[in-house]
Amino acid sequence: MRYLVWSVPITVAAAAFTYWLSTSASSDVGSASKAESYDIEEGALLYAENCASCHGVDLEGQPEWRTPGADGRLPAPPHDETGHTWHHPDSLLFDYTKLGGATLLARQGVEFDSGMPGFADVLTDQRIHNILAFIRSTWPDRIREVQAARTEADEQRGEN
Repeated sequence: MRYLVWSVPITVAAAAFTYWLSTSASSDVGSASKAESYDIEEGALLYAENCASCHGVDLEGQPEWRTPGADGRLPAPPHDETGHTWHHPDSLLFDYTKLGGATLLARQGVEFDSGMPGFADVLTDQRIHNILAFIRSTWPDRIREVQAARTEADEQRGEN
């Protein structure tokens, strides 16, 4: 019974968070401008230094990443083709990385700490772009095409 009391609010919060991510492509950071070029090799090194401890050396994420932990946070999702990273446009991925989950969600009126820290004080915008380019480079062609189309649609709406 005690599990049920906590699992319902956590599940609702996780569902709201997932819904928001799936429907929101808005970038309100203002610095998510596209990089002129990407350094995928640097992105791989930066990923290893800053992301792999949570998201996995092979971008595999943490076990049971769709199920909130006891603290209500979702484990780090995979960034390979099995995860949901590729479902989102570049602007959202950039903002989420730069600001962190709680801050970005708070700007959208959602109070939820996903556990994702912000890297604005650790990584330059270019380095964030390089990490994201590295992640994209690991996806199969079809997934890269789908994600690129979502990014293009986001840009055409002027929401980035």
